[in-house]
Amino acid sequence: MQSPSADGGSINSGISDQEFSRFQALLYKLAGIYLAPSKKVLLVGRLTKRLRARGLDSFAEYYRLVSGGGDPAELQTMVDLLTTNETYFFREPKHFDFLRQEILPKRPRGTPFEVWSAACSSGEEPYTLAMVLADQLNEAPWRITASDISTQVLERARRGHYPMERIDGIPPALLKKYCLKGVREQAGTFLVGKELRERVNFMQVNLIEAPPAIGPFDVIFLRNVMIYFDQETKRKVVTNLLSRLKSGGWFIVGHSETLNGIVEPQHLAAVRPTIYKKP
Repeated sequence: MQSPSADGGSINSGISDQEFSRFQALLYKLAGIYLAPSKKVLLVGRLTKRLRARGLDSFAEYYRLVSGGGDPAELQTMVDLLTTNETYFFREPKHFDFLRQEILPKRPRGTPFEVWSAACSSGEEPYTLAMVLADQLNEAPWRITASDISTQVLERARRGHYPMERIDGIPPALLKKYCLKGVREQAGTFLVGKELRERVNFMQVNLIEAPPAIGPFDVIFLRNVMIYFDQETKRKVVTNLLSRLKSGGWFIVGHSETLNGIVEPQHLAAVRPTIYKKP
């Protein structure tokens, strides 16, 4: 199947199994993410635009470009395109209920309450956390670190500017208190308030690498990302993050995930499904 390229030529928009396996191996090496064979259509759809932008005719040419080491910016663009995942405000709300009802009332006093949203995507999770902390802690100090491997979604997250349809899930009182409704040319959008945006520090972190000098944290959220890792990578990622969790701190994963067989109970004990505590 041929499609027009940017210079009027054509792109071979098909990809062989061998070519797909090369991209699989490259993404696994870079980010620890296993791209299932069922994701071949997604890869073709997202990378075809890059072939057009770079004036290339095949995925083999594009693979040589991103794997050759001569264009790190294009390599990052590829990672951005293949690791962007859907998220939304107050996703899996029981976790935020637990934070509000069980963790915050028993928090250590006298030091800032620190949370790491370790796979923050476009920012909905850390801004949800910011709303909960601002609402519950009043004048008590708190900080949020939010990280992702994708520079593209981090830039979107820093802006804190979303289409109005993304408000689903935000309690009306918190929406009114912490978000600004767009008017005129910004109609149909809303902006997370500056007082919350200033309390969230966004940074690029590759979870399979040694973590940067951040923390230690009272709570780490690592939700809905381990489903893309194999067992060995899961162990590596959790070990990396545990080194940045305070003793007595909380570790929270997504509702479709578990740490059973990933970490020993003496290092991280299950309190409820998907909610763990460091002894």
